[in-house]
Amino acid sequence: MTEPDREARREPVRSFVLRQGRITSAQQRHYANDLPVWGIPYRNAPLDLAAAFGRAAPKFLEIGFGMGETTARIAEAHPQHDYLGIEVHTPGVGGLLKEIAEHQLGNVRIIQHDAVEVLRDMIPLSSLAGIHVFFPDPWPKKRHRKRRLLQPPLVRALAERLTANGYLHCATDWQEYAEQMVEVLSGEVLLVNTAAGFAERPAYRPQTKFETRGLRLGHGVWDVVFRRRS
Repeated sequence: MTEPDREARREPVRSFVLRQGRITSAQQRHYANDLPVWGIPYRNAPLDLAAAFGRAAPKFLEIGFGMGETTARIAEAHPQHDYLGIEVHTPGVGGLLKEIAEHQLGNVRIIQHDAVEVLRDMIPLSSLAGIHVFFPDPWPKKRHRKRRLLQPPLVRALAERLTANGYLHCATDWQEYAEQMVEVLSGEVLLVNTAAGFAERPAYRPQTKFETRGLRLGHGVWDVVFRRRS
């Protein structure tokens, strides 16, 4: 096989693995009815964030919001801020849309697409006040760790899209991944750690039911918060 053939057959880098998941009737209903209202289609062109939300306000990005409960709680507690969530799994998108409807959240938008491509193609440089990456897939097996989301190229892309003093907040319940997060983020010259290692959980990040149960069982949770150098 020639080198061009090898290049052509390589799969693109993804920020996710698409898994099948059960979607409830409520999630499906909100997905069908509300995604056209609160969703932003992926396109290979910069996104005007102010126009997308209809106002000028600090913008925050969340990568992989799961079922959306944390995103909704943060958005509800901070109506002066705007939140753009990226998620590929339809049940999670439907879950967040349900939260938006039930809590009348006008400051949340959703892009259902691969975060790597959204960052590269849609999010302008120096446009975000903060980025949240909460409990990404830890890929615990050593041979799979190259699939972890937080690798140097993506961290550079995230840092470049932060405003001066904007923050990148990661959280995980895998200590080894937390240590790798600190190592990778510390290697990015655009970022500086806000703590001597791990940070205390910021008040704006609500403690999830899963997290509460894990802590009760003695499991750890680690927060890592870096800021863009001014």
